Amino acid sequence: MSGLASTFQSPRNQRRLVIAAAIVLVAGIAAFAVSRLGNTPEAAPVDRSPNAPVKDVSKVPKTVKLEPGARSAAQQFILTAVARKNLKAAYALAGPQIREGQSLKEWLTGNIAVVPYPVGSLKYSTIKIDYSYPDEAALEVAMIPKPGSKVKSLIFYMDLIKRQGHWLVNSWVPRSAPQVPLSPN
Repeated sequence: MSGLASTFQSPRNQRRLVIAAAIVLVAGIAAFAVSRLGNTPEAAPVDRSPNAPVKDVSKVPKTVKLEPGARSAAQQFILTAVARKNLKAAYALAGPQIREGQSLKEWLTGNIAVVPYPVGSLKYSTIKIDYSYPDEAALEVAMIPKPGSKVKSLIFYMDLIKRQGHWLVNSWVPRSAPQVPLSPN
């Protein structure tokens, strides 16, 4: 007789096997009951009559014309934060997402969450409005360099928010990743 067969013929081991099987069965029943019975929310009454009004839950704000203050904040942000010039003025235009909790003193070091661009190399910059609501707007900003400059054209996404009557730039993200220079080594 093999060692395994004799192990299962022992009354003590048979009893242990039955107890283990019973525990697994009880655990399975409890898991099933919790997942099927204990997790059913109480449904709200629904009016199913054919003439019941449809409730609109989309709540998308009405689009409005981009305010001149928002356009001005976007332009000034590019000329200050993006160009890394007059960072004190840039700090006043930066929203909480870009500031990332930095104090003015930390911001003035230039180590900020704004992708820089050599604004002095620009031929022109254009803005496309993705959406504009009373308190927020999203823009696409195309940065087109002068011919012959060694700067690449880039498109940036810019989000603006209005807080206490002032427009702030809350994000500045390149549409494509900027090239990272290779190490000379």
